[in-house]
Order: sequence, then C-alpha cells, then structure tokens
Amino acid sequence: MTTILLFSAVQGAWLKRRGRADGGEDGEDWEELRTRRQLAGCQVCFGVLFAAMSAYLCIYLPSHSEALFNNSYNSRQSVLARQNTRGTIYSADGRVLAETVTEDGQELRRYPYGSLFSHVVGYSTRGKTGLESLANYELSNTSVSAAKQAENAAAGVKNPGNSLVSTLDAALQEAAGQAMGLYEGAIVVMEPSTGKILAMVSRPDFDPNRVAQEWESLNAEGSSVLLNRAAQGLYPPGSTFKIVTALEYIREHPDDWQNYSYTCGGSYTHGDNTIRCFHGSSHGQLDFMHSFAESCNSSFANIGMSLDRKQFLSTLDELLFNQELPVDLACSESGVGLQENSSDEDMIQTVIGQGKTQMTPLHLCMLTSAIANDGMLMRPFEMDRVEKPDGTVIKRYEPKEYGRLMSEKEAGILQELMRDVVEEGTASKLSGLSYTAAGKTGSAEYSDSTSDSHAWFTGFAPAEDPQIAVTVIIEGIGSGGDYAVPIAKRVFDAYFGTVG
Repeated sequence: MTTILLFSAVQGAWLKRRGRADGGEDGEDWEELRTRRQLAGCQVCFGVLFAAMSAYLCIYLPSHSEALFNNSYNSRQSVLARQNTRGTIYSADGRVLAETVTEDGQELRRYPYGSLFSHVVGYSTRGKTGLESLANYELSNTSVSAAKQAENAAAGVKNPGNSLVSTLDAALQEAAGQAMGLYEGAIVVMEPSTGKILAMVSRPDFDPNRVAQEWESLNAEGSSVLLNRAAQGLYPPGSTFKIVTALEYIREHPDDWQNYSYTCGGSYTHGDNTIRCFHGSSHGQLDFMHSFAESCNSSFANIGMSLDRKQFLSTLDELLFNQELPVDLACSESGVGLQENSSDEDMIQTVIGQGKTQMTPLHLCMLTSAIANDGMLMRPFEMDRVEKPDGTVIKRYEPKEYGRLMSEKEAGILQELMRDVVEEGTASKLSGLSYTAAGKTGSAEYSDSTSDSHAWFTGFAPAEDPQIAVTVIIEGIGSGGDYAVPIAKRVFDAYFGTVG
C-alpha cells in the first residue's frame, strides 16, 4: 500500500511540474501526452490491484481463516503447537474426552475413554480426525492476554489452549457402546429439535492413545477400522427406506392414501421380476398402515410401480440423496441409482431399499429427526461452545435450520405410521414401556444369499413429543426387529433413565 501511495504522489508531482514547465496542454507534444496516459493507466492498474488485495484481506481471509489454518501446508500450526498447549475436549456432561498431558517432559494427547469415542472425537497424531480436526483451530489457539503470553514466552512456559465443549453425552455414548457389544456397525443419536449429535458409535473401533504405535496395522490392506461407519459407512437401507417410499405415495395421493388396499400372498411379480417378503411371509389383506407396520415387500413393490418416477426422483433430491449432507464432519453421500429410464426391476428394488440404493446411518438419523421435528431438518452439529482456560465462553454454536424436508402434515402422517410399527408391527419390543416410541425396522440384504442381512432400526421417543432420535445398524446379523430394536431400546432406556 505504501508503494502505491508513493507512486501516486510522485506521479502527481511530476505531472504538475511538467505542466508548469511547458505551459500547460498547449506546450505538450505527442510523446509527453502518451507518457502521461501510460502513467495514468499504471495508476488505474495499481488501484485495481490494491482494491482486490484489500477485499482479499478484509473479506476472504476472515471468513476462511479456519480452513486456511487447517491447511497442512500452513506452518502456523507448528508455530502455535510450540507456543500453546492443545486445549481439552469435554463432553456435554463435563467429562474429559481428550486432553494434553506431560510425561517424562514430553507432551502427549490422552483419551481417557480409550476406544469409546475413537471415531467421533478422533485423534491428533498422524493427521487429525473427528472433533480433533473440526476444532483444530480453536484447540490450537489461546485466549490469554498478550502481556501474559509475553511473560510465558520469557519463562519458557506454554500458554494454555482454548477448550471445546462438545454436544456428546458421555453417559449416552457409554450406553450405546455397551449395547453394541461386539457387533460391527454403528449407532447415531440426535436431538431432533436442535440437531445436536448426542452419541455416535462405530464398530470396529480403535484406541486413539495408540494410533502412532499401531498405524501400520490400522491402515493395513482390507482394514476399515479407521472408517467412521456412522457417517461414512454406506449400506443398503432395506425396509427403513419404505419411509421415503411412503412419503412419495402420500404426496401423490394426499386425499386418498388411506384407501390403499393390497392382498399379500408372499410375493409380487411384475413382468419377469418377482419380489418376496422377508422369510417368505404372507401378510394377507393389508391397508397402507399395515403394509408399513408389517414391512410388506410385496405391497411396497406394488406401491412403487404406481409412483411417478420424475416426481419420486424430485423427492429423493429433496431428501438429500446423491449430494453432500449439510454436516461439518467427514461424511459419505447416500446414493440412489434410479433414473427416469431405469428398468422396472430397478424401481422395485429401490422402493424397498435394495438394489443400488445405499445410505449412511447419519443420513437416516437426519431424516428420522426431520420427521420427529414436524418436517424441519436441523443441521447436525457436535461442537457446543469454545471456552477460555478459566471457563469463560468465547464462542457458542447455535442450532441452525437446514430447511423443511416435508410439510408438517406429511411429517405427522409418517409419525403415526412409525408409531404403528411399534404398537402393531416389527418393532413391538419397544411397546409397553414407560415411554412411547416410534420407528421403522429394516433387514437389508447385501449379497445373493437372502439370509445375509444387515439389521436396521431408526426411530424417536417419546412418540408424542420427540426428544431423541436413534438409528442403529448391525452388520450381517439378521432382522432389524430381532437385533437392532433391542439395542435401540437400551439407548432409549439410558436416555430416559429406565430399566427393562
């Protein structure tokens, strides 16, 4: 900026002096006029460059400061690591999830809960993942005064870093982890009204305290231990996808969807394509509610073939399929391979959650939360607030609406359908409790063998005033009603403080 100002001043003085010496414009020859124009052009160019630089410094840098800081090529990270002690990560209920300790004169990152929070909190060695990555900027910086920083520097003492209080409930995370046991899969727990992620379990897991020592085995070919199955795992959603199919049918039949009727004989055939109900069940005469509650594949294949494909694809887009989810953590895109010109077989497989359809547990929990929240999706988030070392709040992360995924009326209908699944259908293990629940089960086939199924459940409670949404997937175990529902029940029980 100084160079530009000096250039402008010198140019102005030169032009003024030349004008006096030559008697103004009448005394200027063509060369002098061309020189003045060239200088004026240079001044304009420098002015434009200055304006662009100012805009970059004043607008772009402040809004992208965290992203620029987290760039692996930014040496500022190593500078702050030498000056500041990395801050502590807390759960919402005040427990330490990650902290910096000194052993034998060396700083180490310690994770008191071992593998329990391994994916959601992450690690900060060999790169950063989870909250360690999301909050890297906040944890690396300090809020102590400049005078105190100078005093610490003179004494060779590091400044205490800022701390992060997460939205994670440690007690609920423990309950979810214990409920999962030795199964592989994932559990996601959200607060529908705010979008807070209360718990997130992914199995298999690892000990973040030993990432450096076990790095080679963790990254061995064929290993997926580091994959956060809750947010990055892609699975066929099975019958939980019937929530989406049901929504589309209701949209296309807003006034007469209750009049739907179908007689299930255990299978549905359309042309050369035959779909069978789970374990060959024959459900008999069904209306729309019982088709959903009993998760009848034949009935939903029949429903699917009646849908307007163009409108169905539009609904899938509104429900965030085949696109990035509005979340900060690393997350895979849920995908539906259906197109307007897809075969009837593809359509039938899609509407029952099979075929080329894949979904992350987090996405399904988001959809469930939107239904529980009367159609409004809140952006999922894991960071509640940033605090100074003395506990003073520096920054608070407020709940934010993403947008409406469905009308309040549509959400209300789906709430009732999901409540019927608990009261009269495949999630009956959640009925008759001290709290009411609503949900949808799924048994997603993932191989040519019909006996190989992932067990799904997604739901919320209390049914009449939802406070919590839970999504469970257990890999390769069997039906959702037999395996995923009991695990979800243990999470609900822990939240509501009940047993049995």
